[in-house]
Order: sequence, then structure tokens, then C-alpha cells
Amino acid sequence: MRARLLRLARLLRWLRPRKRGDRPAPPEPPTATDMLRSQLERHAAQGSLVKLERDMLGSILDLDEVPVGDVMVHRRKMEMLDADLPPAEIVAQVMDSSHTRVPVWQGEPENVIGVLHAKTLLRELHALHFEIAELELKPLLQPPWFVPETTTLREQLNAFRQRRAHFALVVDEYGAILGLVTLEDILEEIVGDIRDEHDRPKRVYRRQTDGSVLVDGTATIRQLNRQFDWHLPDDHATTIAGLVLHEAQAIPEAGQVFVFHDFRFEVLRRQRNQITVLKLAPLRSED
Repeated sequence: MRARLLRLARLLRWLRPRKRGDRPAPPEPPTATDMLRSQLERHAAQGSLVKLERDMLGSILDLDEVPVGDVMVHRRKMEMLDADLPPAEIVAQVMDSSHTRVPVWQGEPENVIGVLHAKTLLRELHALHFEIAELELKPLLQPPWFVPETTTLREQLNAFRQRRAHFALVVDEYGAILGLVTLEDILEEIVGDIRDEHDRPKRVYRRQTDGSVLVDGTATIRQLNRQFDWHLPDDHATTIAGLVLHEAQAIPEAGQVFVFHDFRFEVLRRQRNQITVLKLAPLRSED
């Protein structure tokens, strides 16, 4: 009787509908991007690719994975114009800016009403025989273009090409402005820093003789990983200061030291609630 019950139990188990979790799903075949990345790593390990070539090709493969929020100019660093300023002040600010396109707001910075191109302003001034007092700003503005922060770099690059535009404002899910992204920002993600004679120098890291690196808190993790062949994670933070805040689960004081991800992080300077300068030192050589 016991044997018959055991056989019946086995039969019932066999007839029971199987759930998806009962049997492991077969592994997905590698994508073309995965295969290209594997070949890239193999050639880099063999020394047949120099670092610049490896970084450029790797960045092209990453375009589908990196959102514009990771490369945008943060709102805190954006140059913007108040539409209600006197014409002379508007002209002075545009002339002092290192950018050719400047967002224009009215009433409050969140209310961006357009984008002013420096060449458009110059043409209008020439037409007015440089009578600055007669300048009307609003007719010169281009409509603002807002894109979600989750847009990938490949999507944004294609959108720039289709619209023949070079400039977009990045917003979050509630429509709040987070920053701006330009065509140059995406190209720099591929080929590295691009500067012209009007760009102001920006150094976000400085190597020290002891092997450590002084880093601006706004430096992106991707930028540092590419520059120094590090492997710091960028899943939960975009900037190096954001990574420290995520790991520390608090706003550290200047002088505090943390160790994680095989690095020593020392907070050198803090301004209000923002970490502005850190000192990073690898605890062991990276493979």
C-alpha cells in the first residue's frame, strides 16, 4: 500500500503544471554589442589597441546604456539669462559667456522661455546699428527643447541629427530642469575633452607624486574610470561626490576618510552640503 501511494505521488508531481521558475531559463545568446565588447577587451589585453582607441570604441558601444543625465551640465553650473534685464546687461552677459547658446528665463529660473544664440544677437545688433537700447529680446529666442533625463546618448545623438539642433534642456519626471546637454557633450563622451580658444580651462583632477589623485567633487565616475583605468561603480551615482554620499549614507565632514571599492577616499573640502574636493588613492593596483 505504501509503495502504491509513493508511485501515485510521483505521478501527480509529474502531471502538475510546471511554473517558469521550476526550470532555469536557457541563457540568452550574446548580442552583437556583447560580441564586439568581448573582441575589444581581447585586443586591448593583447596590446593591439592603444588606450585612446580602446576608450573611444568602448564609449561608442556604451551609447545605448548611458543616459543624458550622466553627461549633462548640471543646473547649478548652467549660465542663464533673465529676460527682464536691461538690454545692455543682456548683451554684456552674452559677450562674457564662453557659450554661443544661453537659456533665457522669465519670472523664475524654472520658467525657461527660449534659447538665445550669440550669432542671432549679433545680427540683430548690426541691423539696429548697435543701438542697444532698441534691442527686443523675445523675438530673437529659439523655442526651448526639453528631453527626459533617461534618454540614452544614442537616442539623443539621433535626435540632434534629425532636428539639426545642438542644445537641449534635461528635465526629470516632474518637468523640473536638471541641466542641459549639447551635441559637444555627447561627442566628448566618445573622443574625450574638446576645447577651443574660448573655452575656460577646467581641471577636475590632479595627480599627486604619492600616486593619489585630487578630484573635484563634480567629476563624473565615468570620466575618472576612463582616465585612470579605474573600475569604480556608477550604478547609484554619477559624480564622485555622489558615490561618497551614497556609500557613507551621510554628508561627511572635511577630513573624514572612507575606504570602499578598494579605494581610500578623503574629503578635503566641503561647501555647505556639497563635497567639493576629495583625495583618492587606490589600495591595490587595478588588474
